[in-house]
Amino acid sequence: MKTSSFIFKLLFLPVFLIMPLFFNSCELLNEEGGLTEEQVIEGLKEALKVGTVNTVAETNQTDGYFGNALIKIPFPQEAATAENYIRNTLNLNSVVDEFILKLNRAAEDASIKAKPIFVDAIVNITITDAWNILKGQNNAATTYLHDKTYTGLYNAFKPDINTSLSSVGAAQLWNSLTTQYNNIANYSFGLLDPVNTDLPDYATSKALDGLFKLIEKEEEKIRIDPAARVTEILQKVFGELD
Repeated sequence: MKTSSFIFKLLFLPVFLIMPLFFNSCELLNEEGGLTEEQVIEGLKEALKVGTVNTVAETNQTDGYFGNALIKIPFPQEAATAENYIRNTLNLNSVVDEFILKLNRAAEDASIKAKPIFVDAIVNITITDAWNILKGQNNAATTYLHDKTYTGLYNAFKPDINTSLSSVGAAQLWNSLTTQYNNIANYSFGLLDPVNTDLPDYATSKALDGLFKLIEKEEEKIRIDPAARVTEILQKVFGELD
């Protein structure tokens, strides 16, 4: 029996010694097959780059806003009563429609301003940001970008929007429409409220809302649709979510 026990140990001891090495190797392979911090950051930067570049290109063209129902800028909602009165009582439908067109043209002109501001925010993503975005909701990257860039975008956009509103004729139409309406509203004994909308502020806010809606769509596509992962790093990083 002692001889048999000795032979058993002699035969199988090397196996037991090797097994931990085998499992350790498997764990190492699993680690190597996962994502490094550098890959996560690179992948998130690439996703945001694709989303923002596509969005700016889509909006910075004729009908980029006006032709897209998702982001088309309407007549100011706070002046809805005025719009209805101008259209139906003053019979100025075509003028209101022209104003809305020009309002959207101003946003289309200004959207190119977003590109360098987006790039700056993307470059400064930290590893903590990257992991939170990767494991977050389908709009986590868009939310990050909104939080990091909105104030800078607003400040950069508003002067350009203001200039564009004048250059495309939207400001002049707005002043004409609201002057006619306010002349009536001021003598309506409270039946109509005068319009005091800050048009550059309204147009800027709506233009930025539109940009982020499109970026959110781009992000969602990359997260759920492998065909939208147009680079190797996007495939690797977001493939981990499949």
